[in-house]
Amino acid sequence: MAGGEQTHITAEAADFIEGVSFDALPVEAVRIARRCILDGLGLYVAGSAEDAVAMLAAEAADQGGRPDALILTLGERRAPAPLAARVLGTAGHAHDWDDSQVSRDPRHAYGLLTHPTIPPLTAALVMAQRLGGVTGEALVAAFVAGVEVECKLSEWMRTDHYRRGFHSSGTVGTFGAATAAAVLLGLKGRALRNALGLAASFAAGLRCNFGTMTKPLHVGRAPENGVTAALLAARGYEADPEALDGPWGFLAVTGGGHYPEKPAQGFGRSWSIVDPGVSIKPYPCGIVTHQSMDAMLALVREHDIKPPEVEHIRFFAGSNILDPIRYPVAADHLQAKFSMAALLAMIVIARRAGRAEFTDSFVQSTEMQDMQRRISCERDPAIEALGMDVIRSRIDLTTRSGETFTRVADERYRGGPDRPMTDAELEEKTAACVAGILDDARRQALIAAAWGVTGLADAARLARVIQTG
Repeated sequence: MAGGEQTHITAEAADFIEGVSFDALPVEAVRIARRCILDGLGLYVAGSAEDAVAMLAAEAADQGGRPDALILTLGERRAPAPLAARVLGTAGHAHDWDDSQVSRDPRHAYGLLTHPTIPPLTAALVMAQRLGGVTGEALVAAFVAGVEVECKLSEWMRTDHYRRGFHSSGTVGTFGAATAAAVLLGLKGRALRNALGLAASFAAGLRCNFGTMTKPLHVGRAPENGVTAALLAARGYEADPEALDGPWGFLAVTGGGHYPEKPAQGFGRSWSIVDPGVSIKPYPCGIVTHQSMDAMLALVREHDIKPPEVEHIRFFAGSNILDPIRYPVAADHLQAKFSMAALLAMIVIARRAGRAEFTDSFVQSTEMQDMQRRISCERDPAIEALGMDVIRSRIDLTTRSGETFTRVADERYRGGPDRPMTDAELEEKTAACVAGILDDARRQALIAAAWGVTGLADAARLARVIQTG
């Protein structure tokens, strides 16, 4: 809490959650929610092929328990809702391809703060299966409410939270998931505030685990913990009813407080999913890298540069890219998501960076390892001095014949609100996510279910269209 002022953020969040209904949602919020849901469903399928998800699915099956919800990858096998959520949420973030929150506040050095869709969507999906009879409209309302609480808290909290090493998608995502589950459970009053209080103690995730299997597990634990918080609160389990407030509350302890003017924005007055919106990722890696990858792609295409022709690539950027994207050379596909050399090398070699490139066999290939070592990343004082409000970078590529080509990255983010993907492009991304996992008929069924979500009599159908095994 900044300045020691009294706040009532927990109570205001609870009041907002109690009043959520599909009919109260703006039309534009529903339109964007359908896009986010389509993106999320494709990402669950993409993640289902990952070893980390297979391990979690096996663990959930071994633990057993109440058959609430399908365990992703295991056909008809079911597990308690929190365990099913752990598997599903981890799959959704396994490729680091899920959408990102937008901030227009220049104080947010990394700009895009949390991956908003997967925690509340996962919670809504497993609770729809547990409860039965949840309509598509009810699921959308719960999902949008979860995104709203998650994004507002992330926007209001001081950026110290991220700088201290917390992973916002795991920490703040827990509140988004708890909100979605609470809406579907119909929690009100003290029980609802207890759910938020439990979520405050459960929220976790440290950036030291970026580049490992544990990074996507943060986003699996967020819905696992959020659902657990809501279910325990429904039984009467007690927690601090003001856990977002005060000197020992979540915002103060994990982030050094909040920006004092921001809570006046309120929850649900301007919906974060609409304004400032969300960015749907074109590449399965850290979002601060995408403008640079697009610049690399444009450069090699424009000059038709082949991999053997590259002598050296110098990449210039500020700390908002170079600090989090920390591996000089990636040893595997998980490190590649946080290695600028690996990401640029993919573009030079394959002229794309998708699921096929983010594999150990591709990253560890001789060609990739050699190309990475031809790329240097340098902090540019001039770029740093321009500020952190947008992502800026420059690429100098020198060929073996001695020519040098330069490309400055477009500051407008492809996939963001200022340059969004079309619906057709989003369907193409979904097709890339499910390629080799679902056949054409199942891919079309997934896409149709997402676009038609508000007409579903039973939203649990969404869990069916993504199930494998």
